[in-house]
Amino acid sequence: MAAGGFCKLPNGSVVVALNLPSPAADGFAGSTAPGGVRVLVHAQNRARALTRLRNLGMRAIYLRGNAAPPTPDEITAVLHHPDGLIWRTAPDNGVTVIELWRPIRSLLRRPTPQA
Repeated sequence: MAAGGFCKLPNGSVVVALNLPSPAADGFAGSTAPGGVRVLVHAQNRARALTRLRNLGMRAIYLRGNAAPPTPDEITAVLHHPDGLIWRTAPDNGVTVIELWRPIRSLLRRPTPQA
């Protein structure tokens, strides 16, 4: 089960934030994230946000509770992204490394065959 949380926006939509284990260990070939990842999803409600992730192949994603809601900076980042679905490596032990948010396509990209 992933740690995470959500924040309801004034217009009724929500931003869901999830800390997930390494995608490489879960069968996502070609991922570049060495440790866990923090995924942000903007959707009309929590169920639709989780459905967006499940449709990308992340089948065992559940959100129980609101232990790690998105920060205001994370909300701004996901609202300004055209897809409304971004990720970056999760901070380890509370140590935040400045890293840019990336589109979800870069996490789920298949490796290119090498000759």
